Amino acid sequence: MPKIGLFFSSSTGNTRRIAKAIKKRFDDDTMADALNVNKATPALFASYTHLILGTSTLGAGALPGLSTDCMGGGWEEFLPKIEHLDFGGKTIALFGLGNQDKYPDEFVDAMGILYEFFKAKGARFAGAWPADDYDFVASKALVDGEFVGLALDQENQKMLTDDRIEAWLKVIAMEFRLPL
Repeated sequence: MPKIGLFFSSSTGNTRRIAKAIKKRFDDDTMADALNVNKATPALFASYTHLILGTSTLGAGALPGLSTDCMGGGWEEFLPKIEHLDFGGKTIALFGLGNQDKYPDEFVDAMGILYEFFKAKGARFAGAWPADDYDFVASKALVDGEFVGLALDQENQKMLTDDRIEAWLKVIAMEFRLPL
C-alpha cells in the first residue's frame, strides 16, 4: 500500500503537535512525515490515495490562513490551489481542534469546512468520531450525530487527547487496512 499523506495547518502549534503525535505511531513505510500545507504542492498532495488532514478552528469557525497560521500559510490559501483536482478514489481521515467552552457554536467548524470541500471533490471519508463526551452547541463538523473526524479540545480536554488519538487511529487503521 502506498504511504499515507499527513497534512495540517495550525494557528498556535497545537495541530502541528497532534500531527507529529499521529506520525509517531506509524513507521516511515506507512506514513509520510507530517507536513504543513504551506509547504505542500498540489502535485504532492494529490499523489496520496490515503490522507490524514488536520486543522485548527479559528474564532467564529474559520480555517487557518496566511494571517493566522503560525507557520506562514494555511488551508485558506491551499484549498484554491487544489480546487481543480478530483479526489474520487481517495480516502481522507480528518482531525480538528477547537475550544468547546469559548466557541460552543463553532466547535471544530474548520474540520467541517474541509469535509465539505473534499466531499464535493469525490473523496471517501474514514474515521467518523462520536460526539459524546463533548459539550458544545453547534458544529459544521457534525453529520448524523457524529463528527466527520476526530474532534480535540486542547484547552479544556487535553487529558483525553492521547486516548482519543489511540482509539481513532485504530478505526483509521481498519478503514485504511493498515497495521498499527
